[in-house]
Amino acid sequence: MSKKLFIANRSEIACRIHQSAKELDFVTVAPVVAGDEQARHVTYLDEIVTVSSYLAIDALVQAAKDAGCGYVHPGYGFLSERSEFAQKVASAGMQFVGPEPATILEMGEKIRAKKIAQAAKVPTLPWAEIGEKSDLKAVAKELGFPLLLKASAGGGGKGMRIVREANELTEAAEGARAEALAAFGDGTVFAERYVEDPRHLEIQVFGDGRGGGLHLHERECSLQRRHQKIWEEAPAPRLQASTRKALSEAAHRLMSQTKYRSAGTVEFVVDAKENFYFLEMNTRLQVEHPVTEWITGVDLVRWQLQLASDKGFRLPQQAPEPRGHAIEVRICAEDPYQDGRPSHGVIRQLVWPTGPGIRVESGMEVGQEIGTQFDSMLAKLIVHGVDRPHALSRLHWALHETVLLGVRSNLELLHQLSSHPSIVEGKMNTSFLQRNSKELQPTVSDLDLELLSVIRDQGLVVGAATPFTATADVWKSPWLQGRDSL
Repeated sequence: MSKKLFIANRSEIACRIHQSAKELDFVTVAPVVAGDEQARHVTYLDEIVTVSSYLAIDALVQAAKDAGCGYVHPGYGFLSERSEFAQKVASAGMQFVGPEPATILEMGEKIRAKKIAQAAKVPTLPWAEIGEKSDLKAVAKELGFPLLLKASAGGGGKGMRIVREANELTEAAEGARAEALAAFGDGTVFAERYVEDPRHLEIQVFGDGRGGGLHLHERECSLQRRHQKIWEEAPAPRLQASTRKALSEAAHRLMSQTKYRSAGTVEFVVDAKENFYFLEMNTRLQVEHPVTEWITGVDLVRWQLQLASDKGFRLPQQAPEPRGHAIEVRICAEDPYQDGRPSHGVIRQLVWPTGPGIRVESGMEVGQEIGTQFDSMLAKLIVHGVDRPHALSRLHWALHETVLLGVRSNLELLHQLSSHPSIVEGKMNTSFLQRNSKELQPTVSDLDLELLSVIRDQGLVVGAATPFTATADVWKSPWLQGRDSL
């Protein structure tokens, strides 16, 4: 096949895939849609083609074919877990860099995935399908409260409702069904026992497509807001060795059962007693894959490309033992004064941290206009240390050295988390941010942020040696304290 790779994605992940592809002598091609011409991948990759939408399957496949590509990598998000896209790539004579279309279809439907997990003897929560004529009270009696109603298709928290009392059932089921239908075109909903304040742990797997493969240890992904992760780390803190081993073995069984090919992630919820239950399988590369790469020394994207393009490529017999500790935080364009709603603006100032054990994967540059039409994640900051305290210290100061002006972001929230006593002790669960929202309020006002923008626009230098005095609490912002200039 042509050593030309079509990356069916944009911005930060397209740039990340490009880096590994160039090491393997691929020529890279990626799409761009109208209004996204300032995205970093447009000037970073080898070739760019214009398409109507990042979700237009036929247009993307045709663009890849017209560009003479032999391979297509979906990245994450968009079409990465659409079996129809993978099938059309294969039908067009190109190699899809990921699982088989049938695997994507099976594991993408949560009901079918649960049945496959049960067949592989992977623990699942008590659950039941819910149709329009189902006896909801009978289901609730069988499963017990609290219940979680979930859409079988899609993800991201859409089509999801927590139900604690019988009188909430009908309205919750109708709401979940309608939301799922609108978001995914499929209103199928099921119910499962709800675990209060669980941890969210996941296992990275990599399969050879023939039933073989290996796991690459676990990741802690419990710090979430509105079911979206903002902090991931590996290995998971405060986890018994027996639980760690059992999680990995369960994920490995599921990978073998499905004859999984390429990189994938098996996700679990874990209760306070470390009982764990299958949540879902993500049949793609994960946003948080860099923390696994840090502790194992494995380039997961490189492995994906080698498995797809080199018939002689073989996975190692055993996964590398974890080395040190890695933490990733997601820097998002969001307004801390509006409950984290997506924000927009022009990047006026951007300074990334440098030094040992620091990695930044970014989709933005100075002067770029940030809109709200795409996911709010702008970049990922990843650190690695010899152990967790070292990694936390490195993250704290890496965030301190990060400057982002022109668009509001969650930088201060991340900085607060990096030194929060509970986080330092490794005590976290999926409700942590919600329960501590008042404590984690930003300390810098809107006026302060606007003041900084004006300062930069006027070319002023701010510091102890200048006549300018900031009358507001601008220097209380932890990542600005101690700076001599902007």
